[in-house]
This record gives sequence, C-alpha cells and structure tokens, in this order.
Amino acid sequence: MIKRMIIMLIIVGIILGGIFGFISFKGRMIKEYMASQGEPIHTVSTITANAMDWLPKMEAVGSLQASQGTNVSAEVPGIVEEIYFKQGDNVKLGMPLLQLRAKDEIAKLEALKATAEINRITYNRNLAQFEVNAISKQTLDIDKANLEVATANVNQQQALLNKKLIRAPFTGKLGIRLIDVGQYLEAGTAISTLQALDTIFVDFFLPQQALSSLKTGQRITLNSDAYPTDTFTGEITVINPKVDTNTRNVKIRATLNNPNHKLLPGMYVTVSITTGSAQRYITLPRTTITFNSFGSTVYRLENNGQDEKGKAKLIAKQSLVTTGATRGDQITILTGVKEGETIVTTGQIKLRNGSPVTVDNSIQPSNDANPQPSDQ
Repeated sequence: MIKRMIIMLIIVGIILGGIFGFISFKGRMIKEYMASQGEPIHTVSTITANAMDWLPKMEAVGSLQASQGTNVSAEVPGIVEEIYFKQGDNVKLGMPLLQLRAKDEIAKLEALKATAEINRITYNRNLAQFEVNAISKQTLDIDKANLEVATANVNQQQALLNKKLIRAPFTGKLGIRLIDVGQYLEAGTAISTLQALDTIFVDFFLPQQALSSLKTGQRITLNSDAYPTDTFTGEITVINPKVDTNTRNVKIRATLNNPNHKLLPGMYVTVSITTGSAQRYITLPRTTITFNSFGSTVYRLENNGQDEKGKAKLIAKQSLVTTGATRGDQITILTGVKEGETIVTTGQIKLRNGSPVTVDNSIQPSNDANPQPSDQ
C-alpha cells in the first residue's frame, strides 16, 4: 500500500511539474516576442514653439449703461387723452410724448386768470387814488397782496396744467409703449423707457492691486458676444474713490461713443485694459501642458536617427516647464521650452519619456488668443 502511494505521488508531481514548466516557458516566450517587437509608435500632433509680443493687460466683465436713461412717467395722475410718440422713436429734448385729460384744469386756470385780472385792475385804480391821497396806504397794500395771491394761484394752476403734458426729458431713443389712450395713470406710472445711446458707460470691477496701473483717460477695449467680430474702444472716466470692503474691488467707469447704437444698456461685455509695454514670450496651446503635482510638463520631439527607409525616427522627451499668463487658448512658457522646438499638442496621455512617435497634424487643437463662442 505504501509503495502504491509513493508511486502515485511521484506521478502527480511529474504532472504538476510539467504544467508549471509549460506555463513558465509560455510566459518567457511571450516576453521575448514582445521585446522583439519593440515599443509601439504613437501618433501625435505637434506645433513649433514660436515667440510673440504680448501686451500685459487686465480683463473684467462689465455691464453697459446709457449716459442718460430713465423710465418716462407721469408726475400727476390722469386719463391718457392723446399719445404723440411711436414705439422705438428717436426723440429730442422737450418733444411732447403724451397728453393727459386737462379740461377741468384749463377751466380752473381761466377762472383764476379772471380773478387775477380783477385784482390787477383794482390795484391800478387804487394806486392812482393813493397818489392824490384819496385812499389810505393800508388799502393799497391789501390790493397789492390780493393781486400777488391771485397771480401765484394762476402760476400754480399753470404748473399743474403743464404736468398734464409729458415731454421728453432728454434726447434719446424710446422703447416699448406701456400705456394706451383712455387708460388712467397713477402718478409715477411709466409710459416707456428712454435711453440716450450716442454715448454709453461700461461699469466693471477690478481688484485693489490694480489701482497703481489705472488712471482716468486710460484706453480700454470692449468685446461683446453679440458682435463677435467687432471691438469697441473707450477710455476710463471715473475711478470710484472707495474700495468695496467686502470684495476689496474698486468700481471703474469707462465711456464709449456708440454712434450706431449697437451697444445697449444692460448688456454684459468683456473689458480689456493695457497696463504696460509689450513683452516677448514663447506661447503654446494650453493642450500642450500636462499639469502634475510635481510640476507642469510638455513633450518635445527629438530626432533619433533614421529607419531602414531613411525616414527620421522621432522620440518624445518630457520637459518640465514654468507657465505664465494665459489668453484665450494660449499660455506663455517662461522656462523649459526654446523657440523653434517641436512640441506635442495632442496624444501626450499615451507617451512616456523616450516613446517613439509619428506626426499627424491634420487636426490641431484651437490656438486662438481671443476665441469666440460659436453656435455651430
């Protein structure tokens, strides 16, 4: 029995040894095959590192406001009798816009004028009598006071009547009509918005650290997504003399000419302010940079000889870089890249230091310093 057991164990050992030996042999052969094949060649896109002049500038989001703008409203209550304007009209200062019903006020004004005229006649007659000592000075003074009161009443009623006719408070462009003929208006009810658009303000905030670089008269440029291809210019007119204690930002107001009325109050815009002379930097698309905990890196291409067909063999070399300011899709490189070097723009995720590569630049990432949103 013991002999049979020993023979069985020997047979099992031989079988297991054969299995493990085959697995080991198979792994070694696969490893040798993979080593003979070499590292796969990765396809990447590239760009040549070029230097360009960058103007140092600050950017902020601003809001537009008309140089003069208001909701035109009635100062006194009344019923709309006649409307003199059309929606969207350009109106001049003092142009009549709306008439409130005023028949009662006109009748009262005529009565007050008649009273004032009687008082004026009485005063003039008694003045002549006073000059010949026919009446007392007290009687003449009472007549003069009555005339002045009557005249003041006429002026007061005339002022009330004038308020029944609403005029344009300044030259500008009217908006949508908010009232109709026959409608009763409470005092303060808006009839339309009126905006002076020839000159427009842009208000924006900058951090207090920017104050040393700002001054009135400084040129600004403005862009709006409503007009992606247009750039508007203006100048700083007011720097608020107080910094917001919550945000530590200061409010800035710039003034722009707006002859075509493209810019409208309430729009948001991007404001750029140049703060110094041009500086020359190497710039790359942001996609070239790989950001890591140990630093930012790029892959640059180096020539590693020629293959059997005489073509250049390219390999990727990783380099640490120091990045600077960004603008749109671009980023400045302060150290780590030299002008003229070929830098990988896409495909870095599959690379390691020394990886062989082939270049296909049929598709390139965006490299626009001022990209604009697209509806496509």
